[in-house]
This record gives sequence, structure tokens and C-alpha cells, in this order.
Amino acid sequence: MTYHTNLLPVPLKDARIENETVLIKSYIARRKFYIFLKRCFDIFLSALFVALVLSWLVPLASLLIVLDSRGPAFFVQRRIGKNGRTFWCIKFRTMRLNDEANEKQAEENDDRITRVGKFLRRTNIDEVPQFFNVLLGNMSIIGPRPHMLSDCTRFSFVIPAYKFRTLMRPGITGLAQVKGYHGPTVDYESIFTRYHWDAEYIRNANLFLDLKILGLTLLQSMGNIIYLGFSIFRNM
Repeated sequence: MTYHTNLLPVPLKDARIENETVLIKSYIARRKFYIFLKRCFDIFLSALFVALVLSWLVPLASLLIVLDSRGPAFFVQRRIGKNGRTFWCIKFRTMRLNDEANEKQAEENDDRITRVGKFLRRTNIDEVPQFFNVLLGNMSIIGPRPHMLSDCTRFSFVIPAYKFRTLMRPGITGLAQVKGYHGPTVDYESIFTRYHWDAEYIRNANLFLDLKILGLTLLQSMGNIIYLGFSIFRNM
């Protein structure tokens, strides 16, 4: 699969999008109470998840990862956060050590992905260490997914005012993900569609929408775990 997003023609600058960005910044500034409640929700739920789930999941997953392939249990990568500030995003390592990890997105049937990594990715368990990022304030539970630096550079050439999606903290899951838009973004349509849903979230963000996205994410993750478990049992 060829990654050619940086070869696409640069669209003309759209003043309307820039104006909308200014308006949304003002809109978010006026919604301090929602932002405060969202942060309280993030801290409470993340602390609970770390205590009840990550306390045993991290040692178990880490053991399986290091037994399956050489390298550390965690993969830490520089990502773009709120207002374009960078931060270290943590996740379980799902690939063998390689020189393309910070430049090339994971592809379907990517030979860099390990056996344990395939399971972690299919069930979204690879992302759960990001609850530590939420506690640190780098991320929120719900929000646009944080992209690696090289992707943000490429996508900025394709979508005018792409930084619009960084007006809120990035999330472990988001509206684009529950709409089914995840995985590689290799052409204009896949980039723009994901950006569209990220922008829709920022425009309409509220606690009810956050809870709805969280519920849909849990249902999708449980469905993936059940389907994967059934597939393994069937092939035994």
C-alpha cells in the first residue's frame, strides 16, 4: 500500500474555515463549565480504570508481549495534542522493533505486527495504557484521536485548517472511531471523512455525546473480543 497523501495537490486556503476556527475557540472558551465537568469525569473514570483493570492487565499484557517478541512492553510515541502541543503517547507495543514506526502507519496484514499485537489491536486493548495520559492531562477519554507528527504534516497539506481538530484534548476514542473510521488513512477521502467527524464532535461536544461515544466504544470492543474468542475456539 503506497502512502501518497503528501503528494496530493494543496487545496486553496478557505477563509470560512479559518473564521470558523476563531468562532469555535470562542465557543469553547464560553463553555468552561462543560470543560471542567469533562476533566472531572476523565480523572474519576481513569483513576477507577487504572485501579480496577490496569493494575492486573498491565503485568499480564506486558508478559505476553515480551515473551512474543524482543523489545519493551510499551510503545511511546510523540503525538500532537491540544492546540498543537506535542506529548508522549503510551500504548502497548504491537509491532516488532522497526525503523518505520514513527513514519509509516500500520496496514492491514502488516508484517511488522506481532501475534500478540494482532489480538491487542483487534480488541483495542493496545490503547488502554493511554488512561495514564488522561490522568496526566495530555488526553481525554473522548476526543479526536492524536496523530503522530508525520501524519499531521501530511494531513495539513490535504485539509485546510487541519489544526481545527486540536482545539480540544485528543481522546482514547472519539466520534470518528465509533462511526467506523479507524485504521490507515491513505487518500483524500479517508483523511477528510475522519476529519469531518472530528470537527463534528468539537462543534457539538457535550456530556451526553461523550457518554454515548463511550457506550458505543464499549459495545464495539466487547463485540470484537467475543468475535475473536469465538474464532479462536472454532479453529481449535
